[in-house]
Amino acid sequence: MRFKSTSFKRSYLVLLFLFIGQFFNIALAQNERKITGNLVDAQNLPIIGASVIVKGTTKATSTGAGGAFSITAKTGDKIVFSFLGYDPQELTIGAANNYKVTIQEAAASLNDVVVVGYGKSTRKALTSSISTVKGDDLNKGAISDVGQMLQGKVPGLNISRSGDPNRNAAIIMRGASTLREGAQSPLFVIDNVVGADISVLAPDDIASIDVLKDAAAAAIYGNRAANGVIMVTTKKGTAGQTQLSYSGYFGVENVSNQYDMMNADQLRSFLARNNSALTPANDKGADTDWQKEVQRADATSYNHNISMSGGTEKTTYNASINYFKQQGIVKTSGLDRFIGRLGIEQKALNDKLKLGLTLSNSISDADLVPYRNTVLAQMLTYLPTAPVRNPDGSYFDNLIQTSYYNPVSMLENGKENLKTKTIIGNFTANLKLPFGFSYDVSASYQNTQNIYGAFYNSIYTSRYNNVRNTPDPPANPTFVSLVGQNGVAVRNAYQNTNKIIETYLTWNKKFGNHDINAVVGYSYQQSLNNDGVQATSTNFPVNEVSYNNLSLGNPYAVSDFRVNFNPDVVYQEILMISDFARVNYNYKNKYLLQGSIRRDGSNTFGNNEKWGYFPSIGAAWNIDQENFLKNQTVLSTLKLRGSYGIAGNAAGFYPLTTKLIYGAVGQFYYNGSPREGAYGAIQNENPNLQWEKTATTNIGVDFTFFNGRLGGSLDWYNKKTTDLILPFEVDQNLYPSNLLTANVGKLSNKGLEFVLNGTPVSTTDFTWTTGINVAHNKNKIITLSDSQFKIDDRLTVQPDGAGQSGATLQILSPGQAIGTFYTFQYAGKNANGVSQYYDAAGNIKTQGLLNRTDYYILGNAQPKALIGWTNNVRYKNFDFSVFMRAVLGNKIMNVTRADLFRPNTAQFTNIPVEVENESTADFNSYKYSSRFIENGSYLRLDNATLGYTFKKGIIPGVRSLRVYTTANNLFVITGYKGIDPEINQGGTAPGVDTNNFYPKTRTFLFGLNVSFN
Repeated sequence: MRFKSTSFKRSYLVLLFLFIGQFFNIALAQNERKITGNLVDAQNLPIIGASVIVKGTTKATSTGAGGAFSITAKTGDKIVFSFLGYDPQELTIGAANNYKVTIQEAAASLNDVVVVGYGKSTRKALTSSISTVKGDDLNKGAISDVGQMLQGKVPGLNISRSGDPNRNAAIIMRGASTLREGAQSPLFVIDNVVGADISVLAPDDIASIDVLKDAAAAAIYGNRAANGVIMVTTKKGTAGQTQLSYSGYFGVENVSNQYDMMNADQLRSFLARNNSALTPANDKGADTDWQKEVQRADATSYNHNISMSGGTEKTTYNASINYFKQQGIVKTSGLDRFIGRLGIEQKALNDKLKLGLTLSNSISDADLVPYRNTVLAQMLTYLPTAPVRNPDGSYFDNLIQTSYYNPVSMLENGKENLKTKTIIGNFTANLKLPFGFSYDVSASYQNTQNIYGAFYNSIYTSRYNNVRNTPDPPANPTFVSLVGQNGVAVRNAYQNTNKIIETYLTWNKKFGNHDINAVVGYSYQQSLNNDGVQATSTNFPVNEVSYNNLSLGNPYAVSDFRVNFNPDVVYQEILMISDFARVNYNYKNKYLLQGSIRRDGSNTFGNNEKWGYFPSIGAAWNIDQENFLKNQTVLSTLKLRGSYGIAGNAAGFYPLTTKLIYGAVGQFYYNGSPREGAYGAIQNENPNLQWEKTATTNIGVDFTFFNGRLGGSLDWYNKKTTDLILPFEVDQNLYPSNLLTANVGKLSNKGLEFVLNGTPVSTTDFTWTTGINVAHNKNKIITLSDSQFKIDDRLTVQPDGAGQSGATLQILSPGQAIGTFYTFQYAGKNANGVSQYYDAAGNIKTQGLLNRTDYYILGNAQPKALIGWTNNVRYKNFDFSVFMRAVLGNKIMNVTRADLFRPNTAQFTNIPVEVENESTADFNSYKYSSRFIENGSYLRLDNATLGYTFKKGIIPGVRSLRVYTTANNLFVITGYKGIDPEINQGGTAPGVDTNNFYPKTRTFLFGLNVSFN
């Protein structure tokens, strides 16, 4: 038998290739090996949960206990380590199999990445004023509002908040830029979704917040940026092992301060000394502390947050669920909220295309207090000699006295509830193109549904059917008639939707020493508001029906009842399209230029003014890059910057604002009786109404010393708003209606901001970092007139206390600040113990004073300085932080105290203990005047936290474990005599305490943070 040589040769070649292949496999297996090691920080502490990726591959893991990692790689591979708050670290694999890698914490320096409009930048490349707060540095506590998380953290951001869990904080950036209520808050942008509702955010979801303060930074957002822009970046998934974590706390709150009102014995003694006594209807032998009856002794709050993230180098994801519940310190009030969030990012086309999808959903259930401020007022004035209930268990009431209501009965017999559902979906796509171009598309949808219910039962409709309602200033008190019997119910459901499509092209190019970044884009937004319905009913068979079934009422049996369909809420459609562009130029990282412009068009404004243009320009000089500073070691960075920009304000305007509208204006006589409805013009047309414009000049300097151990910034700004939108009275011979909304008026804000951060001590076992920020702003109204409309000033805030009808407290006047107090000047007491006041000529009088004519300018509510001071200390596994906040130089009009200052009516309403030495002959004691304008300055210990992080590996399966306790609002140092000096600083009537003082609480939290392997 012979072998065929060709077959043998083929077989030989196959065997040869198999042998060679096996040889290379063995060689490859020898080169690709297990790489292990530990990741630590600069203090040699392990970093747990960091992402570990072999660059250019899908191999990924994360660090575990002790910062240990294990991954397969070969010689020459690059392994990238990344962790939130730290600079990425790259390791090139050599001959060794085990490595110790040190990762550096990202310092709060000029090299930080900052989120700006339609892009990102390093702080070193900025030409404008932007402040950044990392998620871990936000205020901690039982906080339901993002605004409160920023209190005291950003210079120039004036944030005030009451203790009510259902009230958002008032946020004013660098002074008020408008005279319209509800139009002063900054614009929120969440993950590039413009105007997103901040209620969809849980505190644990926030990675960082960038605050664009000057117009040059914010002008890229055009007609919505006059009040500044707050950019919120949420946490994203990172490649590596799946990370599962939980954080939660339990808190107990109690009232931090109360009014010192007389008890029953003190009141009887006071009246006896003044030859007076209580009426039998009011003295029932009780000794009731109404503040304790209205408020909870201890309110509880708790928060649970579960998050999961991970993925590969191509696909990353993150998901979180948050549940928050907080009892209000006023009984029957509280907030229950659930937030779910899901995000995913996918890379494709060799990583040139990145797709992202984020879904957020917030569901809140808020129990409100009907006629809240009225309940708070009655809590103080109701006599302590009256019981909460009669012997038979029914609520006590003295119905002979007017405007005198049992506050506990008001709480228990009225109910208001608001359920809110908000969902935001955002799809993004980023495509990297040749020649340094990239293309971004973003499409977002936001839907908010509000379901409101209110029920005032048969006790309300029989006893409190003419309630004195005391709203927050500048609104004036009114009497509200609850028309109906056997209970009144209100039910409504409205929804708002917001659709945004934005697309922009970015070009990044480097030519030698020249860097150019350019952005050009387009935005389309459609908002549909107030899509819904309301109905009312009355005459219910039982009180337990509440507002849940209006059909059980019988309103037609009540002759004067009319179903309220809420005609004041009008369906609105708002359309806006925009073009924008920005160019940044960088030469040798020394000299920086930036210019931007946005063109906005909207159906909101007049037919002749539907388009607005908002430009900005900025420049900066990185002085530390110059040769004359190269060889010194003290100064690390030094930058001088300046900018100018114009932004607009379109908040609170709708398409019908500029239209001629007809409506009911009363009735006319027909056959001798006014039976027929009369209709006429109720709003004038103004085709020339346009945006308010705010122009800001900003000059600043940024610096760091000693390799970043000490750093800060100093900013000066001049902000001027023109074309203020105000209503004016006009001649009805020339206009159909007597009111016209027009662009008239100017106001300005000028100020300084200073930030200083330092690390005085940094060792292996002990680190101390501290930071302080100080801001000063001077607000001034320049004019309220032009060639057509002439107005010198406007009086605002009319509390309408008993015996003070027509008295006002503040004035909007050229040369004065918003919140300027304008009222009577106190001149002490005469020989008979009667309070006296100066008239306009300087004469001292007890009677005959005229409102306005005899008023004086008596300071204003604008603070002269806002201060925030943070200290963080770490000793081994312990961490301790303290945050203090101060507001200095502001005045508060204590209307609440003035209305209580009535010694001559103590037999009808309770009085404070401080009034016991006042004379009952003083019929002038309560008059609104400088006597009740108090210094509102305060220093508050806002937050103190002590935590301990357990050693790694102490519990199997647990990557890290930290327990902590936090105390909020531990103390306040102030001379203010009210409940709390943190009175609303927002709106056109700041600094007025008029029974709107929902009590603040002192909170103690116990919590833990844990992550699992």
